[in-house]
Amino acid sequence: MANHKSALKRVRSDEKKRDRNRYQHKTTRNALRKLRESTNLKEATEMLPKVSSMLDKLSKNNVIHKNKASNLKASIAAHTSALK
Repeated sequence: MANHKSALKRVRSDEKKRDRNRYQHKTTRNALRKLRESTNLKEATEMLPKVSSMLDKLSKNNVIHKNKASNLKASIAAHTSALK
C-alpha cells in the first residue's frame, strides 16, 4: 500500500485513467467490428473517418501502439475500398 499522500492520489488518478482507457478501447473495438461487418459502401465510408480518428486518439494516448493503429487503419481502408 502507498505510504505518501501523493502516492495515494496517484493510485486514485491511475484508476480513473484505466477506466477511461478501457472504455475508449472497447468502444473503438466495437466500432471496428461494426465497420468490418458492414457491406454497405455508403455506411462504411461514413464510419471510416470516425473510426480512424478513434484509433489515432488511442495511439496518441499510448493505449495502443502507433503501428497497430496504422495497421488497423490500413485494413479498414482496404475493406472499405473493396466494397462496391
